[in-house]
Amino acid sequence: MKLNKYEKFTDNLKEKLLNYNQVTGLVAVGSMSKKDHLPDEWSDHDFFVIVKSGYQKYFRENLSWLPDFENILLSFQETDHGLKVFYNNGHLIEFAVFDQEELFLAKINYYRILIDKANIKKNIEKIKDKTTIQTSSYSDNELLIEQFITNLVVGIGRYNRGEIISAHQFVKTSALKKLLLLIEKNNDLDKNIILDNLDPLRRFEFVYPELGAEINNLLLKPIPKAAEELLNILERELPEEIKIKQEKSINIIFEKYLK
Repeated sequence: MKLNKYEKFTDNLKEKLLNYNQVTGLVAVGSMSKKDHLPDEWSDHDFFVIVKSGYQKYFRENLSWLPDFENILLSFQETDHGLKVFYNNGHLIEFAVFDQEELFLAKINYYRILIDKANIKKNIEKIKDKTTIQTSSYSDNELLIEQFITNLVVGIGRYNRGEIISAHQFVKTSALKKLLLLIEKNNDLDKNIILDNLDPLRRFEFVYPELGAEINNLLLKPIPKAAEELLNILERELPEEIKIKQEKSINIIFEKYLK
């Protein structure tokens, strides 16, 4: 979706929701917040709708309040509060409907308040602060390293058993996420501000271009080789964080699983 059409959709959404007395807030998140980066043609619309208690179900089930409602192809409720909607022009929107109390279940990093009829800004700031604390202390280094190691063990084991698809998931997704979290946690860079603290994979290569290119390249390789190179990155980038028992575990992987 071109930027002018993206902005028009945002304006139409706000205008339509302002017509509902039950709606007390509209909060743009993700690209729609325009805080860390501007939306582009690949951006979806991410937002929270805050309604008076008792009206959540109505706004989750009756989507006529959405712009271009007649052009919706797919819509489904993905979580207790969140939905996805796909339009016939290829545009995707993701949103959640909360009342004031349910809003505290959300996680927020960047946001932009478009409608505020109930002084929600102070609550949004509290939620953002809580999210920052939670994501900055997801796990300590020791736990992340041991999760990384055991994800590789499971993945390589499944590869050797012939369960290739599952092996890809453990090595190239689960283990990779732990490694990226470790790198991001242990590098105090101002550029980390553009990273997404809700998803360690997003925009990693913008902050660490050389390392990002190296990781993108290894993800194209067979699973054992990818696992070996992920281990090498851990030992090269974070040698001081690896404890003796973890180093022994890494050696076992090389000797037993990657020989």
